[in-house]
Amino acid sequence: MRTLDTTALMAVQDGRVLFSEGPVQAVSIVFSVRKSVLSMMYGKYVANGTIDLDRTLADLGIDDVGGLLPVERQARLRDLLAARSGVYHAAANGGDDAAAAPPRGSQRPGSYFLYNNWDFNAAGTAFERLTGRDIYQAFDDDLATPLQLEDFDLARHAHSGDARRSQHLAYPFFLSTRDMARLGYLVLRQGNWRGHQLVPADWVQQMTSQTTPAAQMHPPHTARRGFGYGYLWWLLEEPPDSPLSGASMAWGVHGQYILVVPKRDLVIAHKREVPVAGNWHVSWVGPVAFLRAARMLAAAPCRAAEQ
Repeated sequence: MRTLDTTALMAVQDGRVLFSEGPVQAVSIVFSVRKSVLSMMYGKYVANGTIDLDRTLADLGIDDVGGLLPVERQARLRDLLAARSGVYHAAANGGDDAAAAPPRGSQRPGSYFLYNNWDFNAAGTAFERLTGRDIYQAFDDDLATPLQLEDFDLARHAHSGDARRSQHLAYPFFLSTRDMARLGYLVLRQGNWRGHQLVPADWVQQMTSQTTPAAQMHPPHTARRGFGYGYLWWLLEEPPDSPLSGASMAWGVHGQYILVVPKRDLVIAHKREVPVAGNWHVSWVGPVAFLRAARMLAAAPCRAAEQ
């Protein structure tokens, strides 16, 4: 880890800290990990009927600056979660593949994968509209408090983005590495925390089941990563003999990761702190480097039965 620009890493196996490096309590922005967190939050409300994933943008009255096309308004909530909406309206923030988007109206909803912040931000708008709750307050009540997250500060959180481009703003999250690990452990335990089902088990299964294999992603550089996609979670396409086979991952730019490895009863949380001394243009710990370290941890014979 010391050869990388890693801020902190925590690996938890069988409920115990297997490995820890760096200030795991340090809080910073986790970028696109926010999307996987939102997916976790959806589960409770899908299960109780508050959110119907087959409702369309038109059903929900969701539009945007300058108007959406009629075909775009036929996108369903599940299309937003799968990054398959076919809506290529400008997003309120960058950091996606929008530059490679096809012409607006050219793709039917559900038919074409593009990693597009408009989808993810509109999914946040839909969550708040249908539940009647602020994303951050819902996270605090539904996940942070029952999980006893140690470093989450509700007061620090606010929506952001350019409302002149899109009325659907981003919802950045600021988390510590150890709190990221606890969120990952909740996914590993199928949403159950100390006997309390915080996220329905069937939703955990659904959000980490493949909706798009890597080969069907656009643009080509996204397909070449070798990751599939579920509902706002990346899915590793590893051979059956890999220690990371069957793993799912939350992933944010610069090197924010929550990797869930059921095969090894393992969670690995990784943080690359941004900004550094006020500089947002810092180096990355990319997925190749991170997963190399993750494979070493996952392959280590650390369970009592294997010693």
